[in-house]
This record gives sequence, structure tokens and C-alpha cells, in this order.
Amino acid sequence: MSVLTRPLPPLSPSLGKVVEALCTASETLTTSPQAPHIRREFPSRTAIYELVEDMRSVLFPGFFGPSELTGETLRYHVGATLDKILHGLGEQIKRGLCVPCVEGDTIVCDKCDTKAFDLARAFVEKLPEVRQILATDVQAAYEGDPALTNPDEAIFCYPGLMAITSQRVAHELVKLGVPLIPRIITEHAHSLTGIDIHPGARIGEKFFIDHGTGVVIGETSIIGKNVRIYQGVTLGAKSFPLDEQGNPIKGIDRHPVVEDDVTIYSNATILGRVTIGRGSVIGGNVWLTRSIPPGTTITQGQEKA
Repeated sequence: MSVLTRPLPPLSPSLGKVVEALCTASETLTTSPQAPHIRREFPSRTAIYELVEDMRSVLFPGFFGPSELTGETLRYHVGATLDKILHGLGEQIKRGLCVPCVEGDTIVCDKCDTKAFDLARAFVEKLPEVRQILATDVQAAYEGDPALTNPDEAIFCYPGLMAITSQRVAHELVKLGVPLIPRIITEHAHSLTGIDIHPGARIGEKFFIDHGTGVVIGETSIIGKNVRIYQGVTLGAKSFPLDEQGNPIKGIDRHPVVEDDVTIYSNATILGRVTIGRGSVIGGNVWLTRSIPPGTTITQGQEKA
């Protein structure tokens, strides 16, 4: 008898206790109303990562995906890849939508297929707008960094552009009401780049993150046009109200508003629903919890005073 077909020995009593404890604990992990023993198909992180790379290849064709594209093969590549994105994303959205009706021990979901495909199609139709605003981000990087010899370097090499590409894609899904998948996309970008941008943040055109490592931009942040930030910058929440049970109240505005033409230098921390006025400059290592008017320059020494 081979090792593969040999019967497994029975669980020892001590191991059986561990199995029971883990299974019992697993029942408390979800807030879903369905019975915990009913199998759910969650979105596949691996499939979503691959879809993001497909999106990158149609947003920046020739840079990502096939490199030898002509005018004729470009259209074939974009069309075939969009079809792949449409169907693949539809399947993953369906999995995210399914907190379904339950009949006995069976998941019954007769509406999620149609809704998921409609959402995927609406998302794909938004990609030209995403491409247009990403072009302004590339231009901002080229104009804002003398180390760049051409815009191609920013597309190929800069983690800031990778992170903002993922965020802009994820933000469109947020606006469509797609659950779970937007956060998977931005957290994957976070793991690759060290840049943590919540998919809910609203970010204007010509956004440039230089160097990037350690940047954090919270869910309700609003960033205007032509904003530049450097490594280690945090746009975070100072505090948040709690409900009667002591849990944070969800969905309230708690992160900064950064107006147009602002520059925020490395390791600055800006907390709370404060407004950084247009054209302001925030120096490195500044800790700021108050609004400032347009055209203001804040340095670490001023804040300590």
C-alpha cells in the first residue's frame, strides 16, 4: 500500500479538542446572518491581483503586458484583455456581493450574476476616464522630479504611480458600490510599494508621490489638483466618535482636506478633518491638527513654538 492510499490514523483526543476549538472559534469570525457552516466563495485575491495587472496593461499598453504592440495588435490586445477583465471581474464581484439568501443548507443567489456583470461593465466603461487622469499623474511626476529623464521612467519604475494606479482603479469600484475588492486591490499595492491609500480617498488630477515609502492616506481624505507629497506623510484621523457600545462610528468624515497646489514634505503628519489651504507648503516632520489658510508655509519650528 502506498503512502498516498494508506488510511489515516484517527485523531488523537488532544488533537480532536484543537479541531473543535478552532471550528467553534471560526463561527464568530463573520457578521454574516447565514449559518456559519454553509460554504461561501469569497473573492480570490490571486485572481484579483491578475486582473489588476490586466488593467495596468490596457491603461499603459506596451509598458505592461505584451511589449511588442503595433497599431493593429494594440487594438486586439486591448479588446481581448478588456473582455477578460469584464468576465473575470464579474465573477469576483459576484463572490463579493454574495451575502445571499439561504434556503436550508443551500446558498441561493439568483440576482448576483446579473448585478455583478452590470457592475463590471460599468467599471470597464470608466477605464478611459481613469487613463486620462493617470496621464496627468505621469506628467506631474515628470514635471516634479528632476531625476526623471522622461515620463516612461515614472510609469515603469515609480512606486508612487503604481500605488495611485491601483487606488484610482479601486476608487471607481468603491463609487459603484462594489464590496471588498477595492480594499484587496489597494492593500496589495500597499504590500508592494509601502504606500497605503484607502480606496475611498478622493484624489484630484496631477497627483505626485515622490519616493513614497510610508505614505498613509485615510478613507475620507480629499486631495485637490496638483498636490505633491513625499515619503512618510500621513493624512490620518485624529480621533473618532464611538457609539453606545464603544465601537467606532463608521463612515464619518475624519481625514484632512488638501486643496489644490499643496506640497507636503517628508514625514509630516496631518490629522483630523482639517483643511490645508490652496498653495500651502507643509515642511518635513510637522505635526498638524489645525486648518491653515491658503498660501501658508508651516515648518516644524513654527509648530513647536
